[in-house]
Amino acid sequence: MVQRLATEFIKAHFVLPENQWSTLTRQLQNLQIKYRMGWLDNGMQAIVLEDGSGESIILSLRRHRHLLLCEFSFRLVDPQLTHLIRQLFIAFKGSGTVRRIYPGFTMLDFYTEGEVRRIIEFTPGSTRLVFEHRDGLPELQYRYALTHIEYEIACVRAQIDRLLDQRLNTREPEMIQQIDTLLQKEAFRLFVWEA
Repeated sequence: MVQRLATEFIKAHFVLPENQWSTLTRQLQNLQIKYRMGWLDNGMQAIVLEDGSGESIILSLRRHRHLLLCEFSFRLVDPQLTHLIRQLFIAFKGSGTVRRIYPGFTMLDFYTEGEVRRIIEFTPGSTRLVFEHRDGLPELQYRYALTHIEYEIACVRAQIDRLLDQRLNTREPEMIQQIDTLLQKEAFRLFVWEA
C-alpha cells in the first residue's frame, strides 16, 4: 500500500449545533490525542489538538446563533490526527476540499455536507476523474414520470375498450352518436399521451 505523505484541508468547514458539543468532546476523549479547549482573544472558542509527535492544530469555533462554525485550512502529516479531523469532518457534515499527497501523485477530494462528491487524481502530466457522485433522484423522478404516462395510456385504452363494447351492444342512433363523440375524445387523449 502506498504511504500517504500529507493531507491538506483546503477551505474546509463544518457546522456543529451547540447541543452536539458533548458529542465532539466525547469523540476527542475516545482517541489517543491530546487536546485543550480555550478561548481566543477575539472571543472564539478554540480546540488545540496534539499528536504524540508534537504536530498540533487549532480548530477555532465561531458562535452563530445556536451553531458553532469551524473553518480551517491546514496541512497534516500525522495519520492519527488526519483520521480524527476526517472523522469530525464527516460526522459534522463538513464541506471543502481535501488534498491527499502520495509519492508521485495527489488525490483531490471534494466534500459537500460530509459526503465525497468527486475525487480527481493528479499525476505528473495527467489528470483523471476517479469518482463522481451522481444524484439518483432526478433519474428516479424521470422513471416515475414514465410509469405515470404508461398508467395513463393504459387507463385511456381501457376506457376506449369499454366504449367500443357499449357501441357494439347499443342499437339506438342517439346513444351511438354520444359514444362516437366520447370515442373521438378518448382517441385524441390516447394520441396526446403516446406522443
